[in-house]
Amino acid sequence: MIRCRHIDRFCALAMLLALALTGLLFFGEALGIQPASSAPGYAYRLFDNSYVHTVDLQVEDWAEFTANAPQEAYTPCTAVIDGEAFYQVGLRAKGNNSLRLTEEYGLARYSLKLEFDHYVDGGTYYGLDKFSLDASFQDNSYLKTYLVYDMMAYMGVPSPLCSFVWVTVNSQPWGVFLAIEEPEESFARRNFGPDHGQLYKPDYRSLNAENADVALRYIDDDPSSYPNLFENAKFDVDAGDQARLIEALQVLSTGEDLKTAVDVDEVLRYFTVQVFVLNWDSYLGHTGHNYFLYEEDSVLSILPWDYNLAFGTYALGMTDPIRNPNVLINWPVNTPAKGKIMLERPLYHNLMKNRDHFAQYHAYFDQLLTEYFESGRYEAVIRETQSLIAPYVEADPTAFCSYTDHLLAVDTLLEVCRLRAESIRGQLNGDYPATLAQQAEHPGTGVNASHVDLRDLGGFQDLERANERQAAALAAVAQRRAD
Repeated sequence: MIRCRHIDRFCALAMLLALALTGLLFFGEALGIQPASSAPGYAYRLFDNSYVHTVDLQVEDWAEFTANAPQEAYTPCTAVIDGEAFYQVGLRAKGNNSLRLTEEYGLARYSLKLEFDHYVDGGTYYGLDKFSLDASFQDNSYLKTYLVYDMMAYMGVPSPLCSFVWVTVNSQPWGVFLAIEEPEESFARRNFGPDHGQLYKPDYRSLNAENADVALRYIDDDPSSYPNLFENAKFDVDAGDQARLIEALQVLSTGEDLKTAVDVDEVLRYFTVQVFVLNWDSYLGHTGHNYFLYEEDSVLSILPWDYNLAFGTYALGMTDPIRNPNVLINWPVNTPAKGKIMLERPLYHNLMKNRDHFAQYHAYFDQLLTEYFESGRYEAVIRETQSLIAPYVEADPTAFCSYTDHLLAVDTLLEVCRLRAESIRGQLNGDYPATLAQQAEHPGTGVNASHVDLRDLGGFQDLERANERQAAALAAVAQRRAD
């Protein structure tokens, strides 16, 4: 037997270390220590998309909140997420066109933002600083944003996590929403690590202005020439951040040595999905916004955001008539914007002038078609997710549409995806025109989509019919408070 006069001390020390290790395992997340999987706690809690979560928003006066929603001012609330209460959470409405139209039509179902560190310094939901609740505005399928993020993630593009939630207000039903991880500090750490770069959400002050910085055009070396970039930074910006971004834009403007300023592979994968889903309320559309820009070491990436108007729902300035399904579903992949817009979008246009980049763009389309659409993955994602949310959609008291219209929208989305994939396959094979110029020379060539009515995906006609339903839900919340 081995004896040691210090054995009691060693045993006591070992016990203390074991207790400390156990404490870290149980409480490490609360202390900011990430689990060994590297996935933050919120990723496998709220964003476990295998079931519909619950969020109860406890607000002092919901009627007052909805009445003041267009001002986008924060109000404190208690957010009870899957039965767990989080106090003093900042809550506000969100959106641009959707926010304006919801107010204009006298509706109450706004998309929302929950910010955990707005009132409480360092406040988080298991490491998440902010998430949004998307109202599925002009998306009767409830699935467009969810599907596009799934496509983006499948193609390796850093994308927000999302899952469906049943929202109640002061315990009264309010509807099924899509919870979306907001691209801020938590998102950046999850995707790019603790030493991540800068994140921007470029947006215009006025759509009538030139907005060259939103289009990522190089103007000059003066940071004040890029207010729509630097004033929309998600983190504090210093002179070094400004210089790196401007330097990258200058390289981009030349069209030369683009790999020194652009994560070319990531950007090509992004545009592959972006062009497929016919999303023109975006960088390639008239507005030029609704994307995030990531910069690290003077290299730019573009990240996805906001897809409720995808799949041809928003086609301002693209077609006449605006809803022509044959034109929209056969929209060419080689020139996904008209000439003037194309020339003003260097992140797409200058990349595609390089023969190798253009060939890789086509190769990514082939991958997306083969693995995601022709394999039937898209149909499985749509049908399985619709089946998951169906009881909640049917019971949704603030829905923009009837349940029957929801089912029609899901069928329409499936058909749009099928036809769009068929059209792009034909374009890649040379059977259908792949540019606007070729389409002008061969009008009517492409898949026949004349049986599709894109208004079935969601439109203004639904907003006109939703007022009474949403007013009743608002009254029920008010009655609950009175009781």
